[in-house]
Amino acid sequence: MARRLEFRHRHKTFELVVTDEGTVQLFLDGCLRKERPAGMKEPQYVWTNVELEWEEHHYVEARYWASDDRIAVTVNGAPLLEGLFSELVSDLNSELVSEPAAQHAPAAPPAVPPDR
Repeated sequence: MARRLEFRHRHKTFELVVTDEGTVQLFLDGCLRKERPAGMKEPQYVWTNVELEWEEHHYVEARYWASDDRIAVTVNGAPLLEGLFSELVSDLNSELVSEPAAQHAPAAPPAVPPDR
């Protein structure tokens, strides 16, 4: 059976899936963005670029090492999730992993000068 790990970055929902055949898939808001079939090289690598508010681009990368069931997920190079896939899935149960809200307060809109 395929294994799934759901996580959030700001208001976006991501899902990392390892299929029965060993293919790694990365979904963004329910849409498949990248997939990488199992092979001899490790890690399997999937990524997507997502634009958030105010033309903010975030590069989400996921790496999976099948030999020891390890994953690493980064956003713009900063770690978001690391560990054994099976443990993260069981530890999270139905909860979503997300970054602390304080780190992701939306940017204030630009000041608009009053009409003269």
